[in-house]
Amino acid sequence: MEIEILHIDECPNWQEAGARVRQSLQELGAPVVPVTFTLLSTVEEAAARPFAGSPTVLIDGVDAFPSDGATADLACRVYRVDGRFAGAPSVADLRSVLAPALFARG
Repeated sequence: MEIEILHIDECPNWQEAGARVRQSLQELGAPVVPVTFTLLSTVEEAAARPFAGSPTVLIDGVDAFPSDGATADLACRVYRVDGRFAGAPSVADLRSVLAPALFARG
């Protein structure tokens, strides 16, 4: 399993997203799964990736929270968490997308 967080320098939420991904993996009993971080610095870099704003969490190259929001704009992403807007997905939401991917591998 490959987990990658796409982010831009101007958006601080990627660090929180990374901490929450790691917490989710720990809670799922998979703390050794690596998490990589990719800084997108240009519109061209963003356009070449499945980027929907910073942070975008990818599981095996696919947006963990797909939307129609793919963008080449170097902008922050907004998530819905418990009925409100947040800069990163919740631990519970991350567990719900990570668990099937982890357990499908046996």
